[in-house]
Amino acid sequence: MSATALARKPLTTPRMSGAKLVLSWIGLALLAFPLAGLAGWGVGGHVDDVMPALIGGAITGAGIGFVQWMFLRRDLDMGPAWVVGTGVALAVGLGIGSAVVNYEVSAGQLAIMGAISGVPIGIVQGLLLRERFSLWVVWMVAMPAFFALGWVVTASAGIDVDNQFTVFGAFGAIAFGLMTGLVMMAGHRLSDRTTP
Repeated sequence: MSATALARKPLTTPRMSGAKLVLSWIGLALLAFPLAGLAGWGVGGHVDDVMPALIGGAITGAGIGFVQWMFLRRDLDMGPAWVVGTGVALAVGLGIGSAVVNYEVSAGQLAIMGAISGVPIGIVQGLLLRERFSLWVVWMVAMPAFFALGWVVTASAGIDVDNQFTVFGAFGAIAFGLMTGLVMMAGHRLSDRTTP
């Protein structure tokens, strides 16, 4: 049996209910973003130059990707490429996005940086979801807006964004988790639609 045939085999675990799926994604985001962001910021430092953005972005992205993958490996049979891809994508996105806004941290600049950071993440994650999830294109296109929203919510909540973090914190993570959870709820596993 080929690897492709195995990948298309329906998963034996039923999907969670819609509400449980959304709440799970909010919980994942609340765990992943602050902890991975703290690790990336702790190692890379303030995002005030390209190297801290690349180093901190890679660590933060891999941490976020790892927590998401822990869920997706069961729900969508996702491989560990999700972790590596998310790490590389956030490094690239944060490196470009923070440079474009000249490392400024106003709400508007953070929204622009978030949108730019979300582009490579959306592309990488969307392509990884392509054979597994019906709304992979929506996921891909929505990531820039969701990352921008996370930063705007964080800045609006009065969080000290002057510390030039690698990613938004808990308040932004709740908004991000809600939005991505709704996309996950609206879509379906492609393996559930195919026959073995």
